[in-house]
Amino acid sequence: MNTREIGNVSEAAAAEYLTARGLRIAERNFRCRQGEIDIVGYHEGYLVFVEVKYRRGRSCGTALEAVDGRKQRRICRTADYYRCLHHLGESTPVRYDVLAIQGEEIRWIQNAFPHTAAANRY
Repeated sequence: MNTREIGNVSEAAAAEYLTARGLRIAERNFRCRQGEIDIVGYHEGYLVFVEVKYRRGRSCGTALEAVDGRKQRRICRTADYYRCLHHLGESTPVRYDVLAIQGEEIRWIQNAFPHTAAANRY
């Protein structure tokens, strides 16, 4: 499988995993100029933006390490645009999660990082 196919399989597995644990998926692979968010859904009263990361082994680091500060800022900018596009105000509770797939192990890290305010608003 190529990288794109592995990503698609990982995201499908992540969606199944999250749905089985109560996340209601609103959208997958939301893309805009600001970036991409793998899964957008609702869980326990929060609008949740989920970044899915897959690593076959640990030679390139862990799946969690791949969601660095730069990636977090991009996700937050994209989430801000998503909320604006869907008329979801700043009072909407938001959470940023990471679903890390490391080989066969899956870890759902809820509230993995805080929101970083974008310099420009939409």
